[in-house]
Amino acid sequence: MMTDNQKDRETDRNLLWITEPAPVSLSGVSRFRRWLCPALVAAVVLILIIAMGASNAKTSSRLSSAEQRVSNLRDQIRTLNASLQHAEENATEVKLLQSAVEENRDQLISVAEALKQLSVLDSLSRSVDALKCSLERIINNSSAEDGCCPISWEQFDTSCYFFSHQSLTWNESQVHCDQHGAHLLILQDDKEWDFVTRRTVNELYWVGLSDWRTGQWEWVNRTPYTIERRRWVPGQPDSWTGHGLGHGDEDCAHLHFNGRLNDLHCSSRMRFICQRHSRRA
Repeated sequence: MMTDNQKDRETDRNLLWITEPAPVSLSGVSRFRRWLCPALVAAVVLILIIAMGASNAKTSSRLSSAEQRVSNLRDQIRTLNASLQHAEENATEVKLLQSAVEENRDQLISVAEALKQLSVLDSLSRSVDALKCSLERIINNSSAEDGCCPISWEQFDTSCYFFSHQSLTWNESQVHCDQHGAHLLILQDDKEWDFVTRRTVNELYWVGLSDWRTGQWEWVNRTPYTIERRRWVPGQPDSWTGHGLGHGDEDCAHLHFNGRLNDLHCSSRMRFICQRHSRRA
């Protein structure tokens, strides 16, 4: 049986056979640990920078889009304000018109009554014309087929002619003729030319010939007209633009002192000749 001293000596002997471990090099691990932390920090910072850049780009895009929407909204508000202002102005004008109508109601009633009286006078005038026509047939022992013309009108064949003493523009002359169931003169044959020109010597008279509508000469009933030089003053029509009477050249025709045609600015004022079919009563 071993004593305690023997056991201790045996243990020391066994320990001598255990080989001591080789010393571990700490230099590589230390360097790795020294660089690991900064590298992780740099990576985190880089990730944060990338994330912030992406976020800033999205934010910038959203801000730009928002600014554009705000700009569009401002334009819409301006347009809406202009429309509201225009609507207010129109409403004001409507109110003024309504007020004017109310103020002039009595005058409008008077005008309506005057128009009724004119209608009665027109009917009376027609009756007088018919009576005159009947009397002329009795006096001249003519038939109903010959027809007759209103007072102050002259008859030739189946037409009536009115030679005015009033001076109007070409357009005003046409309106005047239309109001009497007639039109500005349309000349068709030599007999009619002779009849008219014998009564227009030494005066200027508008006739129903113009080229303002299409640039081509035509009668007021839109029948095309072929220029006959023998019917025109030499050198006419010349479409002169130096008249000083406003826009356009000489688009309307009239009978000159010598009974020939001449072109003139339509705003000129002169006598005119109306023409209509003779009336049968």
